[in-house]
Amino acid sequence: MNKQDLITIVAEAGDLPKAKASDILDAVFEAITESLKAKTDVRLVGFGTFSTSKRKAGKGRNPRTGEEIAIPATTTVRFKAGKGLKDSVN
Repeated sequence: MNKQDLITIVAEAGDLPKAKASDILDAVFEAITESLKAKTDVRLVGFGTFSTSKRKAGKGRNPRTGEEIAIPATTTVRFKAGKGLKDSVN
C-alpha cells in the first residue's frame, strides 16, 4: 500500500473528496513529524507508539575500498506496535 492507496481508502471511508482526504493525511503526518522533532512520543492507543532514539557514533568500513570510515551519531525513529495492531495481524 502506498500513500495514494491510503488516501483512496480514507476518502471512501469518510465519504470525502480525495483532495480533502489527502489534506487530512498530510496534517496527521505533519503532526507526528513535528512531535518527533520536539522529542515527544506519539502514542496512538490500540495502534502503536512512535518515538525517537539516539544511535551512537561508530566506525565502519567502505565495502569497495576497505577504508575505515566514521559513522556519525544520529537520531532515529522507532515504532512499537500496540496490542490492538498485533492482535489484528495475528
